[in-house]
Amino acid sequence: MSESSAVLGRIERTKVPPFLYGTAWKEERTRELTVAALKAGFRGIDTANQRKHYDEASVGLGIADAIQSQLVAREELFLQTKFTFRPGQDHRLPYDPAAPVAEQVKQSFSSSLQHLGTTWIDSYVLHGPSQGTGLGKSDWEAWSAIESLYEQGLIRCLGISNVSLDQLQTLTARCRIAPHFVQNRCYATMGWDGRVRDFCRTNGIVYQGFSLLTANRPVLAHPQVLKIAQHYGRTPCQIVFRFARDVGMLPLTGTTSVDHMREDLEVLDFQLQPDELKLIERVAIA
Repeated sequence: MSESSAVLGRIERTKVPPFLYGTAWKEERTRELTVAALKAGFRGIDTANQRKHYDEASVGLGIADAIQSQLVAREELFLQTKFTFRPGQDHRLPYDPAAPVAEQVKQSFSSSLQHLGTTWIDSYVLHGPSQGTGLGKSDWEAWSAIESLYEQGLIRCLGISNVSLDQLQTLTARCRIAPHFVQNRCYATMGWDGRVRDFCRTNGIVYQGFSLLTANRPVLAHPQVLKIAQHYGRTPCQIVFRFARDVGMLPLTGTTSVDHMREDLEVLDFQLQPDELKLIERVAIA
């Protein structure tokens, strides 16, 4: 069993797919691309109730299209969405900005259920702490509200995104229910977020990596990565995604290309060698 599979196996009550399709920045194409991703074979969909960057309602329409056409059943899907604090939103808010934070979480969650046409969410994520360092009163209020949703059985997993190691350590030390997921932008120049990943591995948290390609374009053109890609008859993008899987990440892709969707899922068909993983771990900081 791979390291990734071992960590994923610790999460109970839900089935976590090996790859997530991210729906940020899709705008008017959100519905069609959600359907395309499901047709390609994705069963994990990541979104957020943050109209500034996501169109969660259109994600729901795409899911409804796929279910109506009998492409998938709701029980086969892993739906992940997020609560976003006011500074991360634009004017199209899914909650009353004057309400207490706990009520904002409740309102945003209710709106997400309506958008996605479901009665439960597989993973509900705090879309980043309210401040750059440490955790403030609003963070604890939001997390407590998310814990309550979990205890009510309305969400099956909970998580936090855009979080530093210090913030994650503080959260896990003081919360009632520890996160099942951490979702961070993953930079090769910062060791692929190695310190946070190590903490997640030690504490049974699944690390979700996003911007694996867009944040690491020099890696895709690195001679040694190109050599590995040539050896396996794969693209550099596939090598990076396979690397992510092999070191224990749950990767996200946000491609708008149907061909690339298929290629992304094809990374599940092979595995890199330990020396290749070590090379890619260090390629941007060597």
